[in-house]
Amino acid sequence: MIHPDSRAKAHHILLDSEQACLELIPKIESLETFSALAKEHSKCPSAKIGGDIGLVKPEVIVVEMAETIFSDAPLNRVIGPIKTVHGYHLVWITKRQLVD
Repeated sequence: MIHPDSRAKAHHILLDSEQACLELIPKIESLETFSALAKEHSKCPSAKIGGDIGLVKPEVIVVEMAETIFSDAPLNRVIGPIKTVHGYHLVWITKRQLVD
């Protein structure tokens, strides 16, 4: 279980299909390219700020995203696709503060 006081800084790209995610992954080389692709392709309102979802708490994001963002997934690389009720996400985690 993820401690509610944990925090993470992340960006994401929300797309309609897993295939759309898989087509973007090879184009992502850095946070800069991730953010540019988020602005161009993401269906989330955060697209206008490069997919930046800020410093998030686990309980304010959908479970599947929280499980990924607060896992031991590596920082500073693209992760996904992650399926949620909203669609398919690619995630870039830049910082994680886990609380036991």
